[in-house]
Amino acid sequence: MSSSVLERLLTWIDAAPSPYHAAHNACTDLVDVGFTKFGVDESWGDSDRVVVSWGGVVVAAAFGNRINPDRLRFRLVGAHTDSPNLRVKPNPDVGRVGYRQLGVEVYGGVLLNSWLDRDLGLSGRVVVQNGVSQETLLLKVDRPVLRVAQLAIHLDREVNDGLKLDRQSHLSPIWGLGDVDEGGFRSFVAEELNVDSSEVRSWDVMCHDLTASTVLGRDRELYAAPRIDNLASCHAAVEALQQIETPTDDTISVVALFDHEEIGSESSSGARGPMLANALERLATTRSVTRDQFLRALTRSWCVSADGAHAVHPNYVDRYDPEHHVVLNGGPVIKLNANVRYATDAESGALFQSACRTAGVPFQQYAHRTDLVCGSTIGPITAAQLGMSVVDVGSAQLSMHSAREMGGSADPHYLTSALVSFLASE
Repeated sequence: MSSSVLERLLTWIDAAPSPYHAAHNACTDLVDVGFTKFGVDESWGDSDRVVVSWGGVVVAAAFGNRINPDRLRFRLVGAHTDSPNLRVKPNPDVGRVGYRQLGVEVYGGVLLNSWLDRDLGLSGRVVVQNGVSQETLLLKVDRPVLRVAQLAIHLDREVNDGLKLDRQSHLSPIWGLGDVDEGGFRSFVAEELNVDSSEVRSWDVMCHDLTASTVLGRDRELYAAPRIDNLASCHAAVEALQQIETPTDDTISVVALFDHEEIGSESSSGARGPMLANALERLATTRSVTRDQFLRALTRSWCVSADGAHAVHPNYVDRYDPEHHVVLNGGPVIKLNANVRYATDAESGALFQSACRTAGVPFQQYAHRTDLVCGSTIGPITAAQLGMSVVDVGSAQLSMHSAREMGGSADPHYLTSALVSFLASE
């Protein structure tokens, strides 16, 4: 196990309770090692290391020493910064029978029960306006301010036979006592940001679990954290790009971190939007690549779609294909699906196997049970949008989409090493 990679990951996850914090921190990490930050609406110039970030999105690239436009290719790693959670509504001040609560909306495929009886903070972004000036600020309240209290078993004797939660009625967190405080959330946000409440215009704010990420297990073989899906992949991608001193000639190594994967990626910052195609073409044009040369470059390019993978659960072994049991600390998982819920094919899978062998790390293969509906990733979307060969991979984990997930302590190092090998490959 590489404790340094794991320790950095745990710190990174705790510092990124929202996709906006994840993107900001990834950008800062890259700038600190020499990447030049540009605005999304600026010309990206001819820098050898470029990073652009907005909202929950990051696009970063490192260029080979020599780029022949007729031989250009991309080595791309894609991941996503968002995770399922509870998000604060526009008019959130609600409550009844002497409790003050916040109205929240379920974002993504949440394991609802995992949010019960947890101390929760708040994070996200807030738009404030002072006169004609409008600014977007990051909000991070890392102290217990909310709790979704579960009903006592004495009032629901059948709860252990099947808990059913109504998304509208049962998930509003409590954050105080008294009558409904109209404008209370706005005032709270303003106080946290040290602005006047009249300046707060709108927000994208969500709840996050405050339990710190940690190593666990008798032999410290495991770790537990919120948002492993998919900040573990984001962290591995960013670390891998930092570790590549210079990509091979004719290669642009790229990391793209998207938002909104958990709700289908259909947004301006999601993988179904034009963001990635536009960014890759803009990167290419900094090296005087024509449109025809760019389109030809895509056919020579490869993408790793990095997202969480399902480790076999010892209490539910029957939910997994018996020939494809994936284990924690078994190395990166290559995910395959005949119906292209994952984009891996024979060629892209073999390419990633080679990257793992070069890096000296083990790898595994996963196929879903045929009689269960399979999830998907940004992989098939990227392949369809760009016509690029894609392999879907990820680190194995348990409790996927819970407020708190679990992984193997060695896997962050394995995935990072494999991505370094892929991005630096010939």
